[in-house]
Amino acid sequence: MKTIGLIGGISWYSTIDYYRIINESVNNSLGNNTSAKIFLYSVNYGEIVNLIQKGDWDGIELIISKAAKQLENAGADCMLLCANTMHTIADKVQSAINIPLIHVADVVLNSLNQKKIKTVLLLGTKYTMLGNFYTDRLKQNGIKLLIPDSNEMEQINKSIYNELGKGILSPATKKMYQEIIKKYIDFGSEGVILGCTEIPMLIQQSDCTIPIFDTTLLHASAAVSFAIQ
Repeated sequence: MKTIGLIGGISWYSTIDYYRIINESVNNSLGNNTSAKIFLYSVNYGEIVNLIQKGDWDGIELIISKAAKQLENAGADCMLLCANTMHTIADKVQSAINIPLIHVADVVLNSLNQKKIKTVLLLGTKYTMLGNFYTDRLKQNGIKLLIPDSNEMEQINKSIYNELGKGILSPATKKMYQEIIKKYIDFGSEGVILGCTEIPMLIQQSDCTIPIFDTTLLHASAAVSFAIQ
C-alpha cells in the first residue's frame, strides 16, 4: 500500500472527512483491520485566511510547498491539497515536489465525463469560482461551466469563511444554496460541483434534484485508488 500525503486544516472540519473517507474506503476494499497509510500536515487555517484576504498567494504557496516537501521527505507517495481554493497554486506546489499531486479538478472532470454531464454549476469560494483551474479543464473537454452571479457569489463566499469553515451549519444557509442550485437548473445545469470541501457538510444528494459532485468524496476516493492499485 502506498502512503497518502494530506495537506489539511483548510479547514480542519473537512480534513476530518478526508481522513474518515480514505480509511473507510481502504477498509471496504481490503477488509479485516486494514486502514490507510497517511501523513497529515495540518496548517494554521487562520494564517491562510489572512493571506487570502490580502491576496498574498506567494505567501500561501511558500507555506503549502514547504508542507508538501516535508510530507514527501517523510515518505508520502502522493499529495492531496484538502481544499479546492488551494488548487489556485497547485501547479507551483507540484513543481516543488517529485511525487504526484492528485488535482481535485482532474478527479471531478473524470466523474463529469463518466456521467456525460455537459453543463455544470460550480459552487465554492469566489477564488475557486473565478479561478481558471476548473474553467480551463472543463472547457478543454467541451463542458460548459456556470457560476453564480456576483451577489450570489458573495453570499456563498461569506458562508464558507464565516460559517462552514467554523463548523456552523445553518438551515437558512442551506436554503440559500438550494435556491441558487434550483435557479441554475432552470439555466440548463445538469449537475453541481460542490467545489469547496466544506459544502458537502451542508448539502447532500438528497437536497438536490440533479447530480452533485462532492469534491471531498471524489478527491479522497482518488487517493485510495492510487494507494491500493
